[in-house]
Amino acid sequence: MPERRNQGRRWNARAVKAAASVGFLLWAKVAQRPVDAFAVLGAGAVTLVIVVNAVFLQSGSHPAPFFANPASAPVAADARSRSAAAGAPARPPAAAPAAQVIAVRPNDVIAQLIGPSPRILAVQRVLSDYGYGQITPNGMLDAATGAAIEKFEREHKLPVSRRVSDRLVRELTAMAGHPVE
Repeated sequence: MPERRNQGRRWNARAVKAAASVGFLLWAKVAQRPVDAFAVLGAGAVTLVIVVNAVFLQSGSHPAPFFANPASAPVAADARSRSAAAGAPARPPAAAPAAQVIAVRPNDVIAQLIGPSPRILAVQRVLSDYGYGQITPNGMLDAATGAAIEKFEREHKLPVSRRVSDRLVRELTAMAGHPVE
């Protein structure tokens, strides 16, 4: 029995020596080029923070989800085939749901500090003047403004974003005949 204890101690001693030698080699590399070592360590830490933030700490749906729902596509195709088999006229597939615009919250401290955006205010006035919705020009991108932007983008065959972009401003300028901003 004492032999087994000694053999276990020998293995532990070997493991400690191996770990110590690896540690010394690593320390020697770090000591040779400390700036590079800290740069690699910092880059790894920043990468880890970004990945953890993107995967675990973001609330709500992502514009391009990491994991698609594979069950949604076959269900729609199966429903169309059943309606065609039953003799009912086939319906075109439903359009993709519109992007959601986050409404302005009344307790948004940052928005209150920044105040209304003159660019959004000008876009709201042009959209309201040309009948793209009943918008109250307030300089905030609210649900009504997002809907009016979406209607304009669809009618002018632009990619639907429901956001005030440079392309949207150019198209509104061309339609209105005067600078929007």
